[in-house]
Amino acid sequence: METDGVAAEGTPAENGQEGRQALPEAPAVAREIFGERFPVAQRYTELLATAGVQRGLIGPREVPRLWDRHVLNCAVLAELLPAGASLCDIGSGAGLPGIPVAMARPDVSVTLLEPLLRRTTFLEEVVRELGLANVTVLRGRAEEMVGKLSVDIVTARAVAPMDRLAGWGLPLLRPYGQMLALKGDTAEQELTDSRSALTKLGAVKWSVISVGEGTLETSTRVVRVEAGESPGGVKAATRRAKAARAGRSGKAGEGSRGAGRRRR
Repeated sequence: METDGVAAEGTPAENGQEGRQALPEAPAVAREIFGERFPVAQRYTELLATAGVQRGLIGPREVPRLWDRHVLNCAVLAELLPAGASLCDIGSGAGLPGIPVAMARPDVSVTLLEPLLRRTTFLEEVVRELGLANVTVLRGRAEEMVGKLSVDIVTARAVAPMDRLAGWGLPLLRPYGQMLALKGDTAEQELTDSRSALTKLGAVKWSVISVGEGTLETSTRVVRVEAGESPGGVKAATRRAKAARAGRSGKAGEGSRGAGRRRR
């Protein structure tokens, strides 16, 4: 799994008091992006700089640039989201980009999907402390959620190369949904290398776009992949249909057992 400066693990020395970097003051643009939720964003950034570092979710050297490189870099993704959208942030880690997006867009329903227990524990604590009513934390892998979770938008940051990422993310989309992957300088090359895989996975259009231009010093580069009628391709469609049948059978069985109890 890629990390893009967000530490997957850290040594005790890195995660403790030794060498701790000071969190800089929030840039003025943070108030513009988060509006009335700026204090919430400020608290989240403090949590990343303290508990996030202590638990090995953020590299200690990233603390001085948490605002610019991480929180604001992710929050501008909100520019691309339609009103009232549902979103799943796969491999959410420390909550990037899902939590900044949720703070910037309280109208968007965000699911943070993360397989590791220590990370979901951190995410649950953060969501609870920040009072983010539009955020749900879900433990699991994307491939396990096909047929169980269906959203308008899938996001990811520093998770995997595009071909693998698309294989995990596109099957979770509703028809004509979008995957938005933060990719930085590798965006064009990754997109070129994954075109064949994207076609097989039901994508109909893809491009590299920049968000935050005129707002951030360095804009955020995003690979946008638009799905067609069958996101994820034939295999995903088969798995969704199987999950739907199992769901209907389960409900029918529950109804039958309930009826039996009533007859007695």
